[in-house]
Amino acid sequence: MQDTSWIDRVAYPFESHHFEIDGARMHYVDEGHGAPIVMLHGTPTWSFLYRNMIKSLAPHYRCIVPDHLGFGLSDKPEHVGYYPRDHARRLQALIEHLGLRNLTLVVHDFGGPIGLSYAIAQPDNVHAIVLFNTWLWSLQGELIPEAAGLLGRGPVGTFLFEQLNYEVHVVFRSVWGDRSKLTRKLHQQYLKPFPQPRDRQSVRILARELRASSAWYDELWAQRERIKDIPALLLWGDKDLLFKTKHLARWQSLFTNAETVRFPESGHFVQEEVPDKLKPIVEQFLEQQKLDRYSVP
Repeated sequence: MQDTSWIDRVAYPFESHHFEIDGARMHYVDEGHGAPIVMLHGTPTWSFLYRNMIKSLAPHYRCIVPDHLGFGLSDKPEHVGYYPRDHARRLQALIEHLGLRNLTLVVHDFGGPIGLSYAIAQPDNVHAIVLFNTWLWSLQGELIPEAAGLLGRGPVGTFLFEQLNYEVHVVFRSVWGDRSKLTRKLHQQYLKPFPQPRDRQSVRILARELRASSAWYDELWAQRERIKDIPALLLWGDKDLLFKTKHLARWQSLFTNAETVRFPESGHFVQEEVPDKLKPIVEQFLEQQKLDRYSVP
């Protein structure tokens, strides 16, 4: 059992649930009642990223927020698939296990291709999409994804990402719009899930797969027509070094019914940098979708 004494239980007071898959335990939060909202993190984050949204939405909706295997409070076995398509397969299994119907997907970073692969496979079961800075196509030829993909390869990648925890110490910090908001206390909540080099394999692999899984991303993008009519809310941090205005424009051209809200002061982690601004925007969007809301008797 991993040590969880480091978790800030004021910020993250949620009960833990687990789903057995691939011989490992996948951790998830399951809070509230009403229409299901599935929130998906990327790398190197975990369900903690969505703590403020869970608190905001759980009084009226059912918030399901998994930690992908290898991240957060999920198991981090050495011999399991950590490719994006492996995470996507496990997500689909969790959704089926929980019997979720008419769900809303909230996606960010690697949670984009992982979550939207489900929407492409089961578009009739996805009522709405809330999308933060992410992608769904090959990033080949783009400087930072190419560099990250190359850094994640071979013995150099193993040393950087597993021995030095480079992703959380360096990359994670570099993509904030205002780094002063990443306090030492907050940073610890993202460092502590990876205490040993053996726990960081999943992070290294996803860095590599920014580039190496390009064929899978293109397979998904080729099927984008299956999700174009799903109502979408695009929430974009303009100071993101990874995903820029041109990526947002691609999303805007895809969805026929999309609302866009940009945050000029925010970088990659909009959920962390402007949580108070997000709250009314997301709540209003969900109300407009006429989802089943739970009211306390």
